[in-house]
Amino acid sequence: MASFKTLDDLTDISGKRVLVRVDLNVPCKDGKVTDATRIERVAPTILELSDKGAKVILLAHFGRPKNGPEAEFSLAVIQSAVEAVLDRRVHFAGDCIGEPAHEAVAALEDGGILLLENTRFHKGEEKNDPDFVKALAANGDIFVNDAFSAAHRAHASTEGLAHHMPAYAGRTMQAELEALEAGLGNPKRPVVAIVGGAKVSTKIDLLKNLVRKVDALVIGGGMANTFLAAQGIDVGKSLCEHDLADTAKAILAEAQDAGCAIVLPSDVVVAREFKANAANETVAATAIPADAMALDVGPDSIQAVNDWIAKAETLVCGTARSALSKSSLSTPPPSRSPNSPPKRPRRASSSPSPAAAIPSRRSITPMWPTTLPMSRPPAAPSWNGWRASPSQAWTC
Repeated sequence: MASFKTLDDLTDISGKRVLVRVDLNVPCKDGKVTDATRIERVAPTILELSDKGAKVILLAHFGRPKNGPEAEFSLAVIQSAVEAVLDRRVHFAGDCIGEPAHEAVAALEDGGILLLENTRFHKGEEKNDPDFVKALAANGDIFVNDAFSAAHRAHASTEGLAHHMPAYAGRTMQAELEALEAGLGNPKRPVVAIVGGAKVSTKIDLLKNLVRKVDALVIGGGMANTFLAAQGIDVGKSLCEHDLADTAKAILAEAQDAGCAIVLPSDVVVAREFKANAANETVAATAIPADAMALDVGPDSIQAVNDWIAKAETLVCGTARSALSKSSLSTPPPSRSPNSPPKRPRRASSSPSPAAAIPSRRSITPMWPTTLPMSRPPAAPSWNGWRASPSQAWTC
């Protein structure tokens, strides 16, 4: 039995203003969406609410604007892509609070869909400022969170709103949480978790929680550099949060106390430049040149992870473990032409959640490092980044 409310608990919502937090932080090139997977993932929730007559008001961030509104980070860029995926008219408001938002919401018809401007155009979003939360809440009666991939951040539109209005999980969020419960609540052991990403700072609580629940934790991506550096290893110019050395040491100590093995790269692929087709070489993780940066793991590290997978009864995995977008050895993921509209999704998904626990005895094959659901395979093996096939990834 789920300990959280879902869309199944929403009955008569015709005419209700439903604020829906979604992840629309999609890749774009020349003003066109190049991969609409994230839009497709939240489409079932949006369409279900719309079909029930709710006024669907979408909240989302896009990129990392630094000083207020910036044209390149406006959600207006992706409005047409959202319309193409939903096959519905999507209105747009030039702000997520204030008069522009209020007027757009007031004009929205029952069943209508409105996309509000980038929440990160306001500093109160990332600060989870109470006044900003109230300004967002003023435009809704109900809050639905369907942005699992942004849920680890306690921002105004992800965490703050849940304390100010009736809150429910969208279909994607529901699937993720139920799958995590299956994988971490009472799983078959040994349990192996594979996590990556650029920063330890955004996943401290996650890592501390995992080391108490899993038997082995594989750490990759930029996070691995921070853990290596915390052990006194020179990581050169690699992406690394040196100021979090004590935090990394504390997590390592907690893992030891909990009997959780921490698996870090033993060899890495390094380059002197972070760009496509840069010259690269594989070296021991303890021998990274001072003028180089680790951008991926090497073959010995891959074998070590494969060995852990072979032992696992339950596998939870996800997020990027390499800088494949700059790799001269990688193959780009399948994507639609920037000039072609995104495919309209099925109204419901029968595939497992991206948070799904993966039965053991599955080989590890490469995965392109985005939050793509893993039922969508890459066109060809990428440089590295691990994927448990043919099931799903957990996107932290």
